[in-house]
Amino acid sequence: MNNSLSKRKNAARLKKKQLKLDSGFLDAQFPEVTAISISMMYHQNNMKESLPRVVNFFPGSYALFRVACLNKECVDGGFDLTKVITGMIKTRKEASKGTLSCKGETPAAMHSSIVYEVSIQYT
Repeated sequence: MNNSLSKRKNAARLKKKQLKLDSGFLDAQFPEVTAISISMMYHQNNMKESLPRVVNFFPGSYALFRVACLNKECVDGGFDLTKVITGMIKTRKEASKGTLSCKGETPAAMHSSIVYEVSIQYT
């Protein structure tokens, strides 16, 4: 890995750590939520098959609804479900589906996307 790429990855890692700290905990931000589950199928352009992933959030989890891109070459990418999840919570919606593309810095052939399903449980 070249020095410039290493610096960008380190800066992205520090940014993500700060975002996590700034987001607070789920139980403090959204006390009415008991659990959030994101089920997704991860697809990378240069792969033939999709990979299933599940990410769960509980009251003690950070309220940062970003899922990392699985591409090791991706810099500052991932899938931000913040608007989806906060919008669902505002209306007490229990389920939502959709797609997102990674906006990180990667070669075009390695870009990735997800098809997701979010479910939220309330008190």
